[in-house]
Amino acid sequence: MTHTDDLRRIREGLLAAADAVAPFVPGDVEYRKKAERNDPVTAADEAADVVLREILPQTGEGWLSEESVDDKSRLTCERVWVVDPIDGTREFIEGIPEWCISIGLLDGGEPVAGGILNPATDELILGAVGHGVTYNGEPARVTEPDVGGGAAVTVLASRSEIRRGEWTRFENDPIEVQACGSVAYKLGLVAAGKADATWTLVGKSEWDIAGGAALVRAAGGVVSLRDGSMPAFNQPEPVYPNFVASGRTVSAAAIARWLV
Repeated sequence: MTHTDDLRRIREGLLAAADAVAPFVPGDVEYRKKAERNDPVTAADEAADVVLREILPQTGEGWLSEESVDDKSRLTCERVWVVDPIDGTREFIEGIPEWCISIGLLDGGEPVAGGILNPATDELILGAVGHGVTYNGEPARVTEPDVGGGAAVTVLASRSEIRRGEWTRFENDPIEVQACGSVAYKLGLVAAGKADATWTLVGKSEWDIAGGAALVRAAGGVVSLRDGSMPAFNQPEPVYPNFVASGRTVSAAAIARWLV
C-alpha cells in the first residue's frame, strides 16, 4: 500500500501545527490543569489540535487526540488518526526542548504512517511502512547494535521514571540510560537511529505512542509489549500498558533478558 498522500498530509499537519504553536513561548506560557487527569494543558495544545483536525481526517476516517473529546465512532473506522498536539507539555511549559507535535495513522489497528516535529530543535521525522523514514529529509533507520557481542545499548528513559528509581534495576546491564522528555520524541529519535531503544513499564496513552510506533516500524524496528505481544491500537480505552521500541536485536534481548 502506498502512503504518499498520507505522508503529504502528515507533513502539512505538522508544519501547520508548528505555526499555530509559534506565538507561544516555551518556558513562559500559561497553563491550567485538566480536571479529569490533572495533567497540564496550554492554549498552544488546543490551537495545534484545531489545525490538525482540519487537515488530517477525511470522510470515513476516525480521530483520536489528547485534546479532543473522544468520539467513539472511531472504533468503527478502518483508518484512524491518532495525534498529540504537543507531547511533552510539561517540557514545553518548563522550556525544556524535548517536546514535539506527534501524528500517527492507524490502518486496521496497526500504526502505518507517522510524523514527529520538534520545533525547538528543528527536527522533522517522517515515515510510513513500505516507504522508510527520513530525518530532516535524509534517509534514516533504527540501529542494530551487536548486543550478543557485548555492545552497549543507549536507551532513552523518562526523567520521572529515573527519579522514581525505576531504572536502577538495569545498572548491571550493558545499558546506557539517557533522560528525555516526550514519549513521542523518544520514539522518533529511535526511529531516526539517534538512540538504540526506548521503553517504559508503565501505561501510556495511544496518542503518546502511535506516531512514534509507526516511525519505528517504518524504520525497520519493532514496537511491542514487554512480553513481545503486539496488541492492536484504537481500543475503547486507548492505553498501552507498557512498550519496548527498538531494532530487532535489541528488542529480542530486552524481552528475553532485561524486561522479564
